[in-house]
Amino acid sequence: MLGDEEQERDFQRFLRRVDDIANLVQGLSSPDSAVNAKAIAEAEKRLHDQETNKEEESKTTVNRTVINTRASDVANAEAVNADGFLAMLEKDAKERAKQRKRNEHLANALKEKGNDAFRKGDYVRAIQRYTEGLEKLRNKQELYTNRAQAYLKVHEYEKAIGDCEWALKCNEKCIKAYFLMGKAHLSLKHYSEARQCYEKILQIDPQKESLFKDCMNEVNLEEKRMRDEERAMKEVQSGKLAALSIKELLQKLHKPDQNVLYYAGGIRLLAGTVKDCTEQTLFRTNNGFSILGDNEIVRGGFCAESKNAAEVDLSVSLLLLWQAVCAGNEENQRLLLTHPDVSAQLPKLLSSGVSEIQKETLALIYLYSENENGRRLLVRHLDLTKWLQVLMMFVSSTDARASSAMNILADLTQEERFKTQCRVMLSTDVLPLFTQLLTSAKLVNQAALARCIGIMGNLCADGVIRMQMAECKECWQGCLKLVDEYFDVSTSNYQECLFAVLGLMMNLLLESNVIIQRAIGVLSRILPASSSAVEEVVKGGVVKKMIKFLKAGGQTTCNYGIKTLSICTRSNRQAQEDLVKSDKGFSVLLKLLDSENEMIVGNAALCLGQCLVVPGAATSLLNSSVVMILLKHAGGDARRTSVQENAAIALGKLCVAEPRHIFQLRKLNGLAILNSSMKYVHSI
Repeated sequence: MLGDEEQERDFQRFLRRVDDIANLVQGLSSPDSAVNAKAIAEAEKRLHDQETNKEEESKTTVNRTVINTRASDVANAEAVNADGFLAMLEKDAKERAKQRKRNEHLANALKEKGNDAFRKGDYVRAIQRYTEGLEKLRNKQELYTNRAQAYLKVHEYEKAIGDCEWALKCNEKCIKAYFLMGKAHLSLKHYSEARQCYEKILQIDPQKESLFKDCMNEVNLEEKRMRDEERAMKEVQSGKLAALSIKELLQKLHKPDQNVLYYAGGIRLLAGTVKDCTEQTLFRTNNGFSILGDNEIVRGGFCAESKNAAEVDLSVSLLLLWQAVCAGNEENQRLLLTHPDVSAQLPKLLSSGVSEIQKETLALIYLYSENENGRRLLVRHLDLTKWLQVLMMFVSSTDARASSAMNILADLTQEERFKTQCRVMLSTDVLPLFTQLLTSAKLVNQAALARCIGIMGNLCADGVIRMQMAECKECWQGCLKLVDEYFDVSTSNYQECLFAVLGLMMNLLLESNVIIQRAIGVLSRILPASSSAVEEVVKGGVVKKMIKFLKAGGQTTCNYGIKTLSICTRSNRQAQEDLVKSDKGFSVLLKLLDSENEMIVGNAALCLGQCLVVPGAATSLLNSSVVMILLKHAGGDARRTSVQENAAIALGKLCVAEPRHIFQLRKLNGLAILNSSMKYVHSI
C-alpha cells in the first residue's frame, strides 16, 4: 500500500502536468510569433512521445496489481486527461496547419495588392494592405519590411523602425530590414544608429560593400549638412556682415519685373560674396536655388534658345554663381542637378557656340566630375547619352575649353553607367565625329586629340563599345591616315597622337580575327620606325597578346604577329623577358620555326635569338628539337639568305648561352654546318 508521501508526490506530478498543458495552450494562442512557434514545437513533441509510448505498450504486457484505489484513481484521471488533451491537440494541429495555409495564401494576395498600391504611389493604401496581411500571418517578414518602406514614404520613421525590428525577429539576417532601419534612423538624425544598421549589412554579407559605402557616404553627407546649417544659423544670429549680405542680395534678386541686366549684376555680386562653406549653406537655406524657378525673367533668359548679349551675361553670371556655391559642397551640387531647368540646359549650353558660356559650363561640370560623389550625381541625375559626342567636339578648340572637356571625359569614363550610356549613340553620332577628328588631325588641338584617342581606348574596356569601334571601317581608316601623316614627324605633340593610336589598336586587339590582322598589320608598320613606340606597346602588354594570337594560328595573323614580336624583342629587354614568360619552353616559336612560310620562319628565328639573352631561356630548350630545326634552316633548306642567317645566329647564341646544346649539335654532325655559317654569326 502506498504511503501518504508517495500519494502526495503523484498528486503534485499530476498538477504539474496540468500546469504544463495550460501553459502550452496559452503559448499556442500567443500573439508573439516566437512564443507561438515554441509552443507548436512542444505540442508536436508531445504528440510524438505519445505515439512512441503507445507503440511500446502494445509490444509488452505488464501485470499490474492495484494496491491503492486512491492512487490508481489519480493515475487514471491523469492518463485520461492527458490522452484526451493530446488527441484534441493533434486535431487542433491539423486544423491550424490548414488555417495557416489559407492565411498564407491570403497574406500573399494582400502583399501583392500592397505592392501594387506602393508602385502607384498610394502609400496609405499600401500600408493598409500590408497590415491586413499581417493580421492573417503575423510572422511574414516581407510584410513587415514592405510596410516599413511605405512608412518611410509617409515620414512615419518610428513605425518603420518598429516594423524592421519585427522583421528581424522573423529573420535576424534580413538585409532589407537593416537597410530600411538605417534610412529611418538617418531621417530622424540618429546618425550613430544609422551607421550601426549599415555595418550589420556588411557583417551579414561582405559582398554588399558597395551598398555599404553608398549608405555610409549618405550618412556622412547628411551629418555634414546639418552641422553646416547649424553653423550658418549661428552666424546669422550673431549678425555677421557676410551672412546678412547674402540674405539681403537674395531678397533683391527676388524682386520682380526688373530688366535682365539688373538680375545679371545682382547675381555676380552674390557670386563674389560666397567664399566659404558657411556662405554656401546660407545661400541654400535662404532658397538661393529658387532664383531660377521663381523669377520668370531670369528663367527665360537662361533657357532662351538664341540669347542676346544681356541673356549671355545673365547665363554666365548664373554659371559663376553656381560654381561659387557648389565648389566642395555636395548638398548644393545635388540640389542644383535635380533642378529640371539646369539638367535640361547643361548640354544645350555646351553646344551653344558661345565660348564664354561654354567655358563656364565646362568649369561647373568639372566641379562634379573631379570627385566620386560628383560623378555619381552626374550619372544619376542627367542623361549623358550625348555627352561623349558633345564634349568630343571641343577637340577642335584651340583654347582651354579643349583641355577642360577632355578632363571631364577622362573622369566620366571611370563610371560604368556612363560607359553604358555611351553605347546608345556611339555608332551613329560619336564614331563619325571621331573619324573626322582623326582624318583632320593637323587642324585640331594636338594635345586634346591625343587625350581623346586615349579616352576612346579606355572606353574599349566595355565589350559593346569595343565591338562597335572594331567594326567601324572608317575608324580604322582614320587611324591609318593619322599614322601615315605622322609617321616621320618627331615633335612631341605628334608622338602623343601616335602613341594614343597605338594604345587604341592594342585595346581593339581583343576582337575578331579580321580586326586582329588589321591592327597587327598597322603595328608592324609603325614599330620599326620608333623605339618610343616599341616601349609604349610593350608597356601595354603587346607581347602577351601576340603570343595569344600566334597560338590561335592563321597565316596572316602569324606573319604580322611574329614580325611585331621580332621588332619588339630586338632592343627591348622587357619584351624579351615577357616573351620568355608568356611562351613557356618556346613552344609557340618552335611551332613557327616549322612553318612552310619562310618569312614566318626567319622572324621566329630572329625573335628566338634575341630572347636567348634572358637567363634560363636557353636551358629551357635542352630537351627540345630546337637544334635540329635551326640546323636544318641554317644548313641550306631555307631558300632565303636572311632565313639562313637568322637560324645560324640563333643556333650560335643557343650554344653560347647553354653549352650543353653543343652535344646535340655534334650528334647531328652540325658543327661543320655551323662553322660554314660563321660568316653570319659575327654578332653573337
